[in-house]
Amino acid sequence: MKAAPTRKRFGFGRMPALINIDLQKAYTCVGEFATAYETDPHQLDHVNELAAEFRSKGFPVVWTYVAYMASGEDCGVWGTRTNTPDSLQNIKVGSRRAEFDDRLKVDLERDIIINKRMASAFFETNLSSIFTYHGVDTVVVTGGSTSGCVRATVVDSLQRSFRTIVPEECVADKHESPHFANLYDMALKYADVISVKETLDGLRQLAPAPGVRA
Repeated sequence: MKAAPTRKRFGFGRMPALINIDLQKAYTCVGEFATAYETDPHQLDHVNELAAEFRSKGFPVVWTYVAYMASGEDCGVWGTRTNTPDSLQNIKVGSRRAEFDDRLKVDLERDIIINKRMASAFFETNLSSIFTYHGVDTVVVTGGSTSGCVRATVVDSLQRSFRTIVPEECVADKHESPHFANLYDMALKYADVISVKETLDGLRQLAPAPGVRA
């Protein structure tokens, strides 16, 4: 697929935004939570490097997390499949499972933080209006899971006509099979699936956002 791509890349526009999907302890603290997973052991380091580059250019950096009311009703029918301590709807607001991983470098003053309830970062959140305000035309997606919330966000991003990029070392899944199958499918249809190095190289070629010194 990489050696003989079936379509040309979307590439970068002029104003990219970074969406880091659900890099919270429920999904990153392997050995502590049954729901956690890891694909690339350096994933969070790569995400931090990307976030720093985005900030240096004045481009938006978004972090999403999932967390629900005590009743779990805001998880809807999605939360009716199981009801165990590890279940999705039992990630409660303010709980350790809802916290961002301690290894992440989140700028609480500058970064945009969104509590999402469903798979896509765009579903019933204010993300689209934020991107309209900033004039975003390109979306870079990291986080997890590749086959779940990352894929849902990527599809929604393309459907909103954003150029969409997935740095492959920056996404993860519980199992390798869905991880690589979904990377392949996204590369075929919905996004540029490229290395984090290529992503950083592309970013560094862009002019900073208006008002930001190079």
